[in-house]
Formats: sequence, structure tokens, C-alpha cells
Amino acid sequence: MHPVILAIESSCDETSASVIVHGKVLNNVIASQTVHHKYGGVVPELASRAHQQHILDVVNEAMTTSGIIPTSLTAIAFTKGPGLMGSLLVGVSFAKGMALALGVPLIEVNHMEAHVLAHFIDDPKPAFPFLCLTVSGGHTQLVKVNDYLDMEVIGQTHDDAVGEAFDKAAKIMGLPYPGGPLIDQYAKEGNPKVYSFPDTAMQGLNFSFSGIKTAFLYFLRDRLAEDPAFIEKNRNDICASLQLHLITMLMQKLKRAASETGIKQIAIAGGVAANSGLRSVICEAAEKYRWEVFIPDFQYCTDNAAMIAIAAHYKFLQGKFTTLDVAPMANLSIGL
Repeated sequence: MHPVILAIESSCDETSASVIVHGKVLNNVIASQTVHHKYGGVVPELASRAHQQHILDVVNEAMTTSGIIPTSLTAIAFTKGPGLMGSLLVGVSFAKGMALALGVPLIEVNHMEAHVLAHFIDDPKPAFPFLCLTVSGGHTQLVKVNDYLDMEVIGQTHDDAVGEAFDKAAKIMGLPYPGGPLIDQYAKEGNPKVYSFPDTAMQGLNFSFSGIKTAFLYFLRDRLAEDPAFIEKNRNDICASLQLHLITMLMQKLKRAASETGIKQIAIAGGVAANSGLRSVICEAAEKYRWEVFIPDFQYCTDNAAMIAIAAHYKFLQGKFTTLDVAPMANLSIGL
């Protein structure tokens, strides 16, 4: 049987649906939530309510534009976690109801594994094994990918994710949410060597980003005490310096992982993979270390259902279905 799957993503503040047929993603419908902007971050209760408002429209659009009728579906896939519990529950409940109504199986997908498998939506595709630096607002991981459904986390953050460090630094500077993309934008016009920040030493291949947030807060506090207009006058250089520092922290561990494993197939995934500075630096490293680098299309870096769909495709092929009593999990590790 050729898999024809509807996939639903609702882990945080993006409601998304995608239809995949025989391993080919037909669409990737995403409804974003603007309600959080005035709060400077995602409000879980508001996120879950927005998912309830958007999910039917998003699924209907995905089905209509795909040209697939519901009775042709062979499975319904959804994000099990990690994510916000209320948001996940909306997607899980909708998927259960639809699967029950159509009499088709359910496929649960790990959100982080899906970010990695986003590399198999379009060409070129990495060969196994490869290393994937998965960087987002909620996670920072180094993953050794042995096969489609065989992944090993070999390094991860012990506190905050690098995406959170970007967003919190932007908030400290008074930039609107989400601030990470704005830092990237201002950094393009700045000098990354004007300011320096302390490193956070972690053993092995693990990361820590909580210290840099604190250091950045004190850095601005001291400068603003001397000149209240410091940020306004130096915004581009501040953003460029901070961005380079965070990227350097990521690249140090990625280079070490590549050296220790001998793997030269290198991928990046997650929302921060859209950062132009990171993309540039990793491509420079590819030339120096003879890596082959893979970066998904921008729409597949942020939270989206197409990556859930491609993950579900490979799970379908291996007969990995779940039952109707499945529950969402806010904290879910790769490999579990």
C-alpha cells in the first residue's frame, strides 16, 4: 500500500497541515499566531485557543489544495511532542477524531526527529550517517543520524536553547517578538568584532546558553548607565557581535563532533537554521573541512507539518502506528 497521509503540527504557536503521497509532500499550510507579539513571547493558553480556531481551516485547505479526498487517506499523523501541552492536545485530539471517523491508523511523530527528517523532503538529501545540528527556540541538539528512524543525541543544551538566547537578548534590547530574526537583520549591517562576551564552558558536546543571556543583560546595563542611547547608537554592532558569539559556540561543538565521528555529511535544522549568519559560517566551514552541508528550504526550518508528514511516511513504511489512547508529551526525547 502506498502511504497517503495527512499530517498535523501544533506543538507551539504554528498550526499547520500537510498532505504527503508516496513520499512526496504536496503542500505545507501554516497559520501563524500574532496574538503573542504584544506579550514578548508565546502565551500557552492563548496558543492553544488559537490552534482551536485555526486547525479546521488549515486541514481543509491542505486537503483541498492536495486534490486528495479524505477516503483516500491511509493514515493521520500528528506531533506527539515535545511542545506546549495545550497546543499539542489540540492537534492530537483532532487527529484522533479524524482517524476514528475514517477508520485509518494514527502515526505519532517526535517534533525533533521531524526537524531532522525535513532534509528528505527535497533534493539534495544527506546520506547516512550524518550529523544534524538542530537549533530552535526550545532545543539545541547535536544528533547522529544513522537511518530515518535511528537517531542518537550526542550533545544538547543543559539549560536554554540558542533560539531562546537570541529572542531574550532581543527582548532585553527592546526589540519586538520574535526578536531572533531581527537580530539577524541588524547584524548584516554591523561589525561582529566590536564587542565580546564570555564563553560558557561545557564538557563534551553539550551546550549552555543561560550564562550568555545574563552576561548580555549586565553588558547592556553597564553601557546604558553611561549612555542611555547606547543601544540606539550601536544596535547593528551589538547584534552582529552577539550573533557571531552564539554561532561560534554552536560551531565549536559541531566541529568537534565532526572530528570525533569522522562524519562529513553535516546538516542543520530547526528555526535558527534560517539564520543567515549561521548558514554563512557553516558553508565556510564546509569548504575548510570538506564537509557536504545540507540546509532545508526556509519553510521547512520553522515549525511546519511537512516535516511531520515526511517523518510519518517513513514510520508508515515500517508499520509504526499508535493507538487511540495515545497522549501528548510536553517533554519527549529523540529515540523514545
